[in-house]
Amino acid sequence: MNIAKYVLMILVLQISNLFCQQDKVKSFTELLDNLNSGEIARVIIHYNKCKLYIDGEEKNAPEAIGGMDLKTFEYFAIGSIANDKQIITSSHTVLISHPRYGYVLNYVKIRLYDDNSVEIIARYLDPKTYEIKMDETFLSVIDDGLNNGGINIFIN
Repeated sequence: MNIAKYVLMILVLQISNLFCQQDKVKSFTELLDNLNSGEIARVIIHYNKCKLYIDGEEKNAPEAIGGMDLKTFEYFAIGSIANDKQIITSSHTVLISHPRYGYVLNYVKIRLYDDNSVEIIARYLDPKTYEIKMDETFLSVIDDGLNNGGINIFIN
């Protein structure tokens, strides 16, 4: 009887693991196909694998990780907004408490391009005046498993 319980437990764990697995997206085309079929993507950003620009000057990127879901997004074909590449774009804003700035709106916009490059704009905005308190731009690529890119994308 103990063996039957053990086998049943292993079987249940394997089946639940199968349904909880996430598929890694390795390209812009794969991401667009998944979004177009109604999937929700989760973007995980390894900032230390990105180039950081503040006021046009390259700085050392922090040892930090962030994430956002692409629940709301827009896709633009080449030329639709005077763009020379296909673009998927999404943004998210949340009120946070920052040790130096106090309460700020944390605005993050991500642009994913058809050459697998990615641009992330991160800003802290004063919640009353929308004055920019911090403005950073990160550049990287979608991680394809070989290029050590800073942008990992998963589909549930």
